[in-house]
Amino acid sequence: MTMLEDRTTAVSPGTPWPAAYPKGYAVVDVETTGLARDDRIISAAVYRLDERGEVEDHWYTLVNPERDPGPVWIHGLTSETLEGAPLFADIAEEFSARLDGRVLVAHNAVFDWQMIAREYARAKAEAPVRQRLCTIALSKELGLPLPNHKLETLAAHFGVVQQRAHHALDDARVLAEAFRPSLRAAAAGNVRLPLLECRPLTEWSQTPRIGQQASGGYGGGYRPSSWRPSRKRPACPYPNPGRYEDGKPLRQGMRVAFSGDTSTERELLEDRAVEAGLHVSTSISRLTSLLVTNDPDSGTSKVVRARQFGTPVMDEAAFGQLLRDVAPAAEK
Repeated sequence: MTMLEDRTTAVSPGTPWPAAYPKGYAVVDVETTGLARDDRIISAAVYRLDERGEVEDHWYTLVNPERDPGPVWIHGLTSETLEGAPLFADIAEEFSARLDGRVLVAHNAVFDWQMIAREYARAKAEAPVRQRLCTIALSKELGLPLPNHKLETLAAHFGVVQQRAHHALDDARVLAEAFRPSLRAAAAGNVRLPLLECRPLTEWSQTPRIGQQASGGYGGGYRPSSWRPSRKRPACPYPNPGRYEDGKPLRQGMRVAFSGDTSTERELLEDRAVEAGLHVSTSISRLTSLLVTNDPDSGTSKVVRARQFGTPVMDEAAFGQLLRDVAPAAEK
């Protein structure tokens, strides 16, 4: 038995693999110029895995971001290094071939997916991937005894040695090696994989940032155009029944707030909540029934206030399941 198998539940040859599990995965890591909407990818790596997590092949590329490379002291990629690298539009087809028909796997996957989706939108294309899996969310589903959710901590738990942190190829390798025993443990326990939808951006407009010219050092400021017009929502017709209780259904009239990035377009997710009879709130108070966030460990003001008030917190996947069967409002 290998070190990896020794640290988690192994699937015996006679154990049937869950039929609902995906047939293949693309473990992805991207290094970027920063964390904002108009930041760019500067390197990308993909490890393709079969349905049981075995490595099929891997791929790595530098990407010219057409702007300052950002925190070189973190990723080590200088302007000189990236100057002769291909543009994202030049590698988009090869990237697509690596993603096609697979579930995108990443550590804090919402970030990697949104950076990838924005690059494809700039290139007037779409990534051929419709679902993603975050290894942070999977480790929580498995109840792994981790002191934090850093990649290095997950790697250490499974005995995976990291050689070059913040290098896309090595980070992707480490994640693939940590994902395999996690996937097998999930299969052995028939655990629901925390799959989320990958919704591509359909429009993208190039607009200079304030104080910058479009041809400046940042290559212009990119801002995604909303695919749906914003509008004022009608007041919720149902009284607030109070806080959500674990294990029970949502009830019409509950006040729900959202924090951070979501896989489903935020307005669409809010529309679904409103259509189900929930009250969508833009802030957290003692009256808030539930906070939906994919990053409960973040320090956003909503997460902090939810912690102060004891407001229940739930991820997007669980919220989406509960939205399917919302209990009717209590009779007055």
